[in-house]
Amino acid sequence: MGRRLLGGAAALLGLALILLLALPAPIAPLAYAPPPKPPLTGPLAPNDALASATLLAGGRVHGPEDVAFDGLGRLYTGTADGTLLRLRLPDGSPEEFAVTGGRPLGLRFDPARNLVVCDSRRGLLAVDPEGRVSVLATEAEGIPFRFTNNLDIAADGTIYFSDSSSRFGQSEYLYDLLEARPHGRLLRYDPVSRETRVLLRGLYFANGVSLARDESFVLVNETYRYRITRYWLQGPRAGTADTFAEGLPGFPDNLDRSPRGTFWVALFTVRNDLLDALHPHPWAKSLLSKLPKLAWPKPAPYGLVVELDAKGNLIRSFQDPGGRRVQQITTAREHEGRLYLGTLDHRWIGRFDLPSLAPGAALP
Repeated sequence: MGRRLLGGAAALLGLALILLLALPAPIAPLAYAPPPKPPLTGPLAPNDALASATLLAGGRVHGPEDVAFDGLGRLYTGTADGTLLRLRLPDGSPEEFAVTGGRPLGLRFDPARNLVVCDSRRGLLAVDPEGRVSVLATEAEGIPFRFTNNLDIAADGTIYFSDSSSRFGQSEYLYDLLEARPHGRLLRYDPVSRETRVLLRGLYFANGVSLARDESFVLVNETYRYRITRYWLQGPRAGTADTFAEGLPGFPDNLDRSPRGTFWVALFTVRNDLLDALHPHPWAKSLLSKLPKLAWPKPAPYGLVVELDAKGNLIRSFQDPGGRRVQQITTAREHEGRLYLGTLDHRWIGRFDLPSLAPGAALP
């Protein structure tokens, strides 16, 4: 009886494998050889600094992926259900400000006090001080935005923003990871002409965007290449791009400039050894893409934020190994000596009191 059961189970397993192989894959993956993981030493040495973070609006805000502050110091965020919230500090009590009808991600205030929103479903939006929502852009070069993600705004109101993928939407971001093809773009929106121009195409999941303090360049995170790309806006290299930082210890999400001219990089999680091992093998990634996403490798729970100087050198990191207090950090925004932390799926906004730097350590 036992042998019959084992034989039947083996037959069913074999049939399931045949059916799985026969199914069409939702991706067309390429081989990719990831760079070696950087050692967690020096400024990356493990620490539990973020274990002291305060959690604001606990349970009352779902997926506050980014945060922004208005001229009165009020905090704004967007949630998974398409709501834009304004939080009263210091207690963090939320109130509804507007509804986008999509999924708001990146947030910045422009010089006219409008809250500009990268909505992953609806495109680039603007919300006036009364909470009225308008659409600024939904496509460039005839290609619709599939995953409008993050932005920064110049002093003259010009908006620099990312479209993570022209092929996959937010619910399919893991397909973009496995496919390992460059579907992302860095774009510029002119508020006067209302024209959108593509600055860089062929990016591997374009994500966080931040301007240099003097606006001589703009940075964009390439999440699935563990690097940050720089596009020059001024000087002899204007119109060209190079690598600002590479070999990051995890998946860089949003990117924010500090008051010192340095850059905060929020890392969603640390590198995944299994995914790195799969990347050189398109057939294995194709097979994995056919499985339910519950069967895919899970991101390790880990809180990680790093600070880079204006040349891309690592200054320091704040961590929560195991993610016991904070994890899936998508944003690290500095405001009045504190870091405010966003997250994709959790129900809190983190607030972390920054320790002082050694004199001269963070000079750009």
